[in-house]
Amino acid sequence: MSSLDSFDLDEIAELVSFPRGHGYVLHFSDATFTAFFQSEFKLDINQERFRNIGASKGKRLRSFLMQAKDATALRALEALWRHRLAQVRRTGQTDPLSEAEARYQAVIGKLGGGKPASPPPSEPAPAAADAARIAALKDEIVRITGLDPQPRGFAFETFLKDLFNAYGLRAREAFRNRGEQIDGSFMLHGAIYLLEAKWQNAPTGSADLNAFEGKLRNKAEWARGLFLSQSGFTPDGLAAFGRAKRTIWMDGLDLWEMLNRSIPFDEVVEQKVRRAAESGEPFVRVRDLF
Repeated sequence: MSSLDSFDLDEIAELVSFPRGHGYVLHFSDATFTAFFQSEFKLDINQERFRNIGASKGKRLRSFLMQAKDATALRALEALWRHRLAQVRRTGQTDPLSEAEARYQAVIGKLGGGKPASPPPSEPAPAAADAARIAALKDEIVRITGLDPQPRGFAFETFLKDLFNAYGLRAREAFRNRGEQIDGSFMLHGAIYLLEAKWQNAPTGSADLNAFEGKLRNKAEWARGLFLSQSGFTPDGLAAFGRAKRTIWMDGLDLWEMLNRSIPFDEVVEQKVRRAAESGEPFVRVRDLF
């Protein structure tokens, strides 16, 4: 049981209510909240013992902090603080809560924590090194176009890993589970995205799309999928695949427009996920989202 009292827990509840309001925890959906605890603690936050005071994300977090040892509670609060800082930075505004850092420091001080990380006072536009890295990725995708099919496929997977890492998404190379191949994965806002990447002459049809969705159904419920087909998708594949799946799609035109217009990859994924959640459509082009 942690050293936090009801006043501390109320402070935490207010600090993590940004930006969605009371009962929420930061930007987390149910799936990414589950993934956060699984990733950080190998823990299922949906267990009944964490629902003893309520089922909302805020109530489950409060129950977890009440039951955890001080060191574990401290780890959770430090991780949540990093997520909160990133969320505030993304809004481009000052922190909406008065003296948020001082209030947070007072809470974690009881758990033995030190001074939390703070954002830079004023972050400039992307550094020249970042711009150079994106320019190098544009050159690389042009180079890959001229390769023969087999080396082109391997080079495409390496390119995508470099792309994900350029945005700090902790990419993982292709791996094989029993009876299946996954082309890689990355993490964004606590959600794990499994990757299927194809660069072939013909557009991707429904058989490949449904096969990848089948792989995804066998994974944890918080896993999502990104199917990236450089040659696009067939109209029949789009129609047969249907709606309301856990997979979003990108094609070569999406990839080029993203790089050419300097749109961050993580923002592209966020907008595709949001549109899929709102409309059920797994494939909405970058040109229509931005």
